[in-house]
Amino acid sequence: MPLRLPFAVLVCLRYLREGRMQTVLILAGVTGGVAVIIFLTTLITQLQASIIERTLGSQAHIVLKPPRLANRTLLPPSSTAAIVQPRAQRLRSIDQWEAVAQLANQTSGVLAVSPVLSGAGFAARADASQAINLLGVDEEAYQRIVQMPKYLRLGRFDVSGANTVIGVELAKDLGVTVGDKLRLIAMDGRNDLATIAGIFDIGNRDLNKRWVYTSIKLAQSLLDLPGGITEIDLRVTDLFQAESTARQLAAQTGLVADSWMQTNSQLLTALKSQSASNNLIRFFVTAIVAVGIASVLVVSVVQKQKEIGILRAMGASPQRIMAVFLLQGGIYGGVGSALGVGLSLALLQFFSRITRNADGSLLVSPDLDVSVVLGACTLAMLVGLLAAALPARRAARLDPVQAIRV
Repeated sequence: MPLRLPFAVLVCLRYLREGRMQTVLILAGVTGGVAVIIFLTTLITQLQASIIERTLGSQAHIVLKPPRLANRTLLPPSSTAAIVQPRAQRLRSIDQWEAVAQLANQTSGVLAVSPVLSGAGFAARADASQAINLLGVDEEAYQRIVQMPKYLRLGRFDVSGANTVIGVELAKDLGVTVGDKLRLIAMDGRNDLATIAGIFDIGNRDLNKRWVYTSIKLAQSLLDLPGGITEIDLRVTDLFQAESTARQLAAQTGLVADSWMQTNSQLLTALKSQSASNNLIRFFVTAIVAVGIASVLVVSVVQKQKEIGILRAMGASPQRIMAVFLLQGGIYGGVGSALGVGLSLALLQFFSRITRNADGSLLVSPDLDVSVVLGACTLAMLVGLLAAALPARRAARLDPVQAIRV
């Protein structure tokens, strides 16, 4: 028994077959549009995630520090008799830092809290020495802020007792490796001997040369700050809510709260510019596809005006005529979406092969994000239907007598 298609489907397929060239061109346009949207969205999303990971993977999202020491003067505010120079900032501990850390830990959106003691010093080996930034950390708490094991090149992240972990550039400058002894010297001359337990490579040459990790107790002894902590590092759930969380903690504690959005303002501007560019491209691609579908269907209505009039005279309702053209728009969107997904996957596969990071790893993963694919396909279907709505309405309103006379 032969398959009997509904009226709207039968007429729609006939119109598509008769206008093969138009059908091919529109499908090519929709395919290219969907592929561009999926490819660019996936590419920019992955690049942004990679940039954020590389930039923020080795630093806290929010840092709480004591307020700066302010200048004091007995001169009246309107006096110009003296030039007041900025006051020297000495190393200070956060007052009642345990209570501050507990408050931060209970704040909504904060994932992890780590006390840190930071101060300047020197690392010496034989007759060689280098200026360093000494970081006293709690090993377990700090690794919830920065996942140090993934940055290690040799040894392990162990700062217990007299152990220390240093960067690859400092290790090269001093000619040391895991297991060697290193003398850590504070600015006032206090010093202690430490054993190198690990060597890391964060990907930043300056940090690899300056950062030296020790236990909090050893740092307190070297920097003469018994029981003290100079900053509290925080990691938050939503990166882009870090600034509001920082302002909240600053108001509650009276401390200076620096978020990554302040310290990396240029990065934030670049990320916003990338997102704006992507949205702009998506808008124009969508508009071009919609205009293409609408123009082809408008021409089709004009070309087939007499046929539409005959169909109306034979009893076809306006709703059926409208359904014919809406179905064409839906087919353009649906088939174009399927082909666009395949093309975007091929583009990602090709791009992932020709572009690599400096270490040889993939810059872009060839895998598609399901949410991006569904979003692009849904958009293409809606654009196809909306673009077909005006020509369909026009076709449905044709008077059969006038249409046949044309």
